[in-house]
Amino acid sequence: MATTAPNARFDRDTFHLVEEDAHDHGSAHASPVLLGFWIYLMSDALLFAALFATYGVLSTSFAGGPAPRDIFELELVALNTAILLVSSITYGFAMLAMDKGRQKATQGWLALTALLGISFVSIELYEFGVLIGEGATPQRSGFLSAFFTLVGTHGLHVTLGIIWIGIMLVQVGKHGLNTINRRRLTCLSMFWHFLDVIWIGVFSFVYLMGMVR
Repeated sequence: MATTAPNARFDRDTFHLVEEDAHDHGSAHASPVLLGFWIYLMSDALLFAALFATYGVLSTSFAGGPAPRDIFELELVALNTAILLVSSITYGFAMLAMDKGRQKATQGWLALTALLGISFVSIELYEFGVLIGEGATPQRSGFLSAFFTLVGTHGLHVTLGIIWIGIMLVQVGKHGLNTINRRRLTCLSMFWHFLDVIWIGVFSFVYLMGMVR
């Protein structure tokens, strides 16, 4: 006959045994899951560091093609930057609503964050489409290859974040703001703010520095 540890309980929302920590008291912030997610973010930071370094090396390799100031629309990129920064604020409001146990408000702020994220990705795809239409394709030069790879990788991360938000909207609607969903929303918050920080680096290092060269 199977036995369970004295500190284990069955969570009907997750359908598996959840170990209770005597010092946790149900907190979503005291979990080894968060530590593991921090480790993932650090590995992702190394990925972006490699992409930034590659762009730094290739940023002047134009091969007779266009330079940054010839193709960048700084006003459009500034608008996109503002959209992503606002989405970080709206996610912060979602976390405040979560801490107060306000499920509908949490879902509302998450939905608004997702809409802002969709707007960000749509503008980025529009930018890529315009560049490709003008002949500034990734294979045109080392600069463009590094540019599309760095910015495209960030855009892919944002897209995955939007999908994650959609999944969490369903999970919160189905199971409420239980401990597991609070922990997942906390991890998603870390991921979303991480992407915000990375984009500030992209905007400064790629676009602003590119325009002043």
